[in-house]
Amino acid sequence: MARLFRPKAQSNEGGVQRFGRFYLQELINAGGMADIWLATDAQGKAFALRRLLPHLRFNFIARRRFLHGCEVLSRLHDHEHIVGYVEHGRAEGTLYLVMDYLEASNLKELHARQDPLLLENVAQILIDMVSGLEHVHENGYMHLDFKPENVLITRNGSVRLIDFDLAQPLPSRPKKIPRNPGTPAYMAPEQLQRLPIDGRVDIFAYGVAAYELLTHQKPFPGETPDEILARQLDPNALVPPRRYNPDIPAALEKIILKCLERDPNRRYPFVSVLARDVKNALYL
Repeated sequence: MARLFRPKAQSNEGGVQRFGRFYLQELINAGGMADIWLATDAQGKAFALRRLLPHLRFNFIARRRFLHGCEVLSRLHDHEHIVGYVEHGRAEGTLYLVMDYLEASNLKELHARQDPLLLENVAQILIDMVSGLEHVHENGYMHLDFKPENVLITRNGSVRLIDFDLAQPLPSRPKKIPRNPGTPAYMAPEQLQRLPIDGRVDIFAYGVAAYELLTHQKPFPGETPDEILARQLDPNALVPPRRYNPDIPAALEKIILKCLERDPNRRYPFVSVLARDVKNALYL
C-alpha cells in the first residue's frame, strides 16, 4: 500500500515489533478503525499491514466490516488501479490485512498541499480513477466510499483505489441497504435520503471528486448531511465547474454535471459509459 498520510508517519520508538510472521517497522497512519504499518517479512520485503485497533477486537460490527473489506479486496485487486492484496487473517487475536507497499499519498493529501504531481497528471488521474471504479463494478460491487482519501497516487502519478470496507454487491435494481455508509460530502441525494440505491451513487461520488480536483471547491458544500442534501436538491445551487476553472474542457464539464444530477436516472447508467466519455473528452 502506501504512506497514506505521510506527515503523520512516525518511527517505531519501542523498536521493531513482531506481529505474526511480520515485523512492524513504522506506523504509517492510525485511523478510526485500524492502524497501518510499514511491515517486513523474514526476507525483508516491505508490505503495508492494516491492523484492527485493539479496542475494537470484540466489536462485532467493526470486525465484520474489516473482514468484509479484506474479502472484497481479495476478489478485486488484480487490476492496475486497485491496491494489491497479499493476505488477511488473524495474528495474536487481532485481524489484519497485508497489501502491497507503495510510495504514494492519497488524493486528498496531495490536493491540500497543491502538489505539482496533480497538475502534471490530472487528466490521467481522472481516467485512472474511473478505470478502477469500472473494474469494481464489473466485478459485481459498488464501492460506497469513493472519495479522495481512498484514492492513492504513486510518485509517477499512477492511481490505486483502496478501502473496500463499505463495498456492497452491485444490485440489478435500486435496493435499500440497512445501514447508510459513506462520507456525506460524496454521497448522492438518494443515499442521504436513505432511499434505494445502486451503482449510480459511485458515479455521483466520482463527479464530486472530479469537480473538487479541478476547481478546489466542493460542488455541494455543507457542514452537515442536511445542509449538503439541501444544496443537492436546490436546482440553482450547483456552480458549473468552468466558472471556477475556465481551462476545464467543455466536454469534461458536461460529463461532471451529468454525474452530479440529483435524479439518478439522469446520470450515467453505468461506469463503463462514464469511463468511455471521460477518455474521449481527455483525448487519451
